[in-house]
Amino acid sequence: MLRGSSSLLQRFPKLPKGRLLLRSFATIDDEQQQEDESKQSNIEHNSEPTTSEDQLPINFSDISRASLAIKASCKRSYFLSELCGMNVYLKKELDQFTGSFKERGARNTLILLKRQWEESGIFNYPGVTAASAGNHALALSYHGRELGIPVTVVMPVVAPLAKVDKCRQFGANVVIHGAHIGESKLHSEELCAEQGLTYVNGYDDPPIMAGAGTIGIEICDQVPDLDAVIVPVGGAGLIGGVSCAVKTLMPDCKVFGVEPYFSASYTAALAANKPVETLIEPTLADGLAVPKVGSHAFQMARHYVDDTFLTTEREIAIACLRLIENEKLVVEGGGAIGLTPILPGGPMDTPEWKGKNVVVPICGGNIDTTTLGRVIDRGLAADQRLVRFVATVSDRPGGIARLTSLLSAEEASVKDIYHERSWLQSSVSNVQMRCVLELRGREHAQRVKEALAREGYPTKWDDTEDPLNSGDIKGTECLPVV
Repeated sequence: MLRGSSSLLQRFPKLPKGRLLLRSFATIDDEQQQEDESKQSNIEHNSEPTTSEDQLPINFSDISRASLAIKASCKRSYFLSELCGMNVYLKKELDQFTGSFKERGARNTLILLKRQWEESGIFNYPGVTAASAGNHALALSYHGRELGIPVTVVMPVVAPLAKVDKCRQFGANVVIHGAHIGESKLHSEELCAEQGLTYVNGYDDPPIMAGAGTIGIEICDQVPDLDAVIVPVGGAGLIGGVSCAVKTLMPDCKVFGVEPYFSASYTAALAANKPVETLIEPTLADGLAVPKVGSHAFQMARHYVDDTFLTTEREIAIACLRLIENEKLVVEGGGAIGLTPILPGGPMDTPEWKGKNVVVPICGGNIDTTTLGRVIDRGLAADQRLVRFVATVSDRPGGIARLTSLLSAEEASVKDIYHERSWLQSSVSNVQMRCVLELRGREHAQRVKEALAREGYPTKWDDTEDPLNSGDIKGTECLPVV
């Protein structure tokens, strides 16, 4: 549980006293509730830059009241700190019961709705609905059961079976509808009209953002000398809430967002000065694949966030791999993406940030086993510990043996090898060998390349340095066919 208001005043003396509230929902008085309702009704939904905090969808008061007994550790990582040259703290939201930060906003929203119903004399709760393919559905299902509120989740046909089953185990009414989350959302809204349910948006409802913002309060409480927080961006609700909390408590702390190139909806919104529909392509950070950021969330993020970085699929895979190997954390792509700016070669790998205190929320660990295998392989390939190439060898007896002997001498482990005759047209006496090797890294890979070139083997290598890393075999022949 968070410390009380007096403790926050001692830690952050510049915090406006009028914004400090007690940590329990039960202590909200009627006057404050009326003030909040008035503030919500006066929100202007336009594309003009926000100049006053009073016009934002939520403020620090909302986040402070949302402080619940849902808390996650924030500890310094020795190995990542050494790797990045700064003090790296990991906020482990994947330790929540349903595996992601989504529990914070879900519980906050359900508690507020429950109070509103009871104050209106409604004790047979009508229930809520949401469209989600994973973490938001799990969080609503679990906390709906805990609070006695019926939950209906509409999930697209592509939703992972494991997550669908868990929602059902939590007692939710699971409806499978739609080829993607957009179609699921339309159906969920139809259920609202038909059954009198309340729709809970997973990233744009103000109570959702306020709940997510409690992460920011905890970060400031757990890391006193904070220099920067790096937050994943999908629908922008998480970064909207966290940035509000952090900037209120520590105005000099930098708050950065990070999103994948293949799902850059927040970057597109900044360019257009309003949320816009964005083309989404498949990404390892599938939890961040939101085609249009929320209007409330965009208002918050635009007001508080200092800068936003774009990251490649290669960088996301490496971030997942680093967390697995160094922290023993199995993390989904969207949960690991916050690490990418500070890894070697990232935009924050500069002298300015060396030795600084940086917090990275690890937002979720709900990754499918099959996806995990692909992420690990792609991370190893990006690290050049798994390489793929095509070599031209003699089709006479001993041709393949000489190639594998050379690889053995260079201490390369052959993971896969495939013999192709039909697609080499230059010489009837040669064949192509498609090889996948396990190596120790870039220097080892370069050594193997040079050894093959010295022995006269024409090769084509997979271009792992391609910024968007399509995974296709690319490159030019090292030597002419002989």
